[in-house]
Amino acid sequence: MESGSFSGYSWLDFSFSVVGVCTFLLDWCSDLWLAREFYCRGELLWFGVLLSLMLLSSMVVQMFSWFWFRYDRELPGFIQQAAGEGRILCADRGRVFCLLHVLQLGFLCRHFSAIRQGFRVWWRKEEGSEYAVYLTHDLSMLRLIETFCESAPQLILMIYVMLSTNQARTVQFVSVAASTMSIAWMVVDYHRSLRSFLPDKAKQRWGPSLIYFLWNLLLIGPRVGALALFSSVLPVLIAPHFLLLWLVFVVWVWKQSTAFMDSAGGEWLYRATVGLIWYFSWFNVAEGRTLGRSLIYHSFIAVDVVILLATWWSYRDPVQSRAYGLILIISLPLAYLLGLLFKVLYYRCFHPKLFRPPDREPRLPHDLPDADVTFRSLSVQDVEPVPLLLNRRMASQAARFYPARRTVETSDVTS
Repeated sequence: MESGSFSGYSWLDFSFSVVGVCTFLLDWCSDLWLAREFYCRGELLWFGVLLSLMLLSSMVVQMFSWFWFRYDRELPGFIQQAAGEGRILCADRGRVFCLLHVLQLGFLCRHFSAIRQGFRVWWRKEEGSEYAVYLTHDLSMLRLIETFCESAPQLILMIYVMLSTNQARTVQFVSVAASTMSIAWMVVDYHRSLRSFLPDKAKQRWGPSLIYFLWNLLLIGPRVGALALFSSVLPVLIAPHFLLLWLVFVVWVWKQSTAFMDSAGGEWLYRATVGLIWYFSWFNVAEGRTLGRSLIYHSFIAVDVVILLATWWSYRDPVQSRAYGLILIISLPLAYLLGLLFKVLYYRCFHPKLFRPPDREPRLPHDLPDADVTFRSLSVQDVEPVPLLLNRRMASQAARFYPARRTVETSDVTS
């Protein structure tokens, strides 16, 4: 990987880190507020479900964070930069960092470490840009995991509670808004993190990120809505439905021979987490062309959404749902279809096409439009000998999201 392929730390990176920790804290505060409301009103079942979601999500995120810290301690130059950053990630403080993860504070500690290091690099103009970028890439992936482990299931719970009681309190609206904000921010932040591995990050436009955000929102929203509607009429079947699909997805991930983590235990944690993400949204985990896998996934999810909505329509209370029933049964499938159209639009018009002309140097990034850029394949073999402090985890994700096409003639590239 050429060093020029990576942009330095900027004020926008720092802003994303600050907004990210604010969003995380807002989401957790709204969750605790809602849990208190459930407990005070004697709704102990929903109180227990909400706390279980929060605890499960936190444990999964802390496990990923701890695994990555153990891997990163072996990287040349990582400990030196981490020790200079804030003394909490240095080798001699490994036990302290382990304790923070046991106390479920490791993720929050990473947020503050990224802000501290980003402030030193951007405002004080100190060294450590590579380490600051490294931290932001990890946070982007951890936020994605936290979102689908906690925010998406919580949205289902909140919508289910409002449907089953036929009323909504202020705290419920706040919790739904916070979870929606968390999901939306995660989508943009994760996409931006992947795009930072492309050349000339500073000149890239926001149009592709907007389209990426829209098609994810329009696909995830109807999925969450259909699951909430189904659970409102047959709540005892939502858990078996999840477990059955999750097991199918985990087997599918395993069959694709993923290699994201550096240990067998960590890899199975990753596969189990991807199975959970796939329950809500598509997430590419293997190299090569993804069209076939994406078609299979979206066809399967579309059929499942139709079945869920049909079941809800059959078992719903016609009187209670009279105000919104017909609107939902029409708008949710249409929104999902619109999301698929936005996804096709993104891949047709905005997804970078990575060409490698065979007999000459590629054109400079600023000579290419945003939809036609060139960068070297991001494989582990390419990353290994590079002296940069490169986040191989997100580099591998970027390589899967922006796979290099087959070699083409120069005339095809320049035409």
